[in-house]
Amino acid sequence: MSVKLRLARVGSKKNPIYRVVAADSRSPRDGRFIEVVGRYNPQPNPSLIELDMEKVQAWLDKGAQPTEPVSRLIKIARKVG
Repeated sequence: MSVKLRLARVGSKKNPIYRVVAADSRSPRDGRFIEVVGRYNPQPNPSLIELDMEKVQAWLDKGAQPTEPVSRLIKIARKVG
């Protein structure tokens, strides 16, 4: 089982809000996940990025692979925080 850190959409129609989750790579985008490690709201200016960096680092240490959008969010969160 490979674990990925990826975005799961939870917002309504035309109102995208995303959770950053650790999930099995075989599960669907908005399906089962193991743990929520943050959230991302792209609508306000500037965008809202809230990541629990301790949980993110713990998953990365366990071998989880972030998707490209999540890796960009992690870089932004590390630069800001």
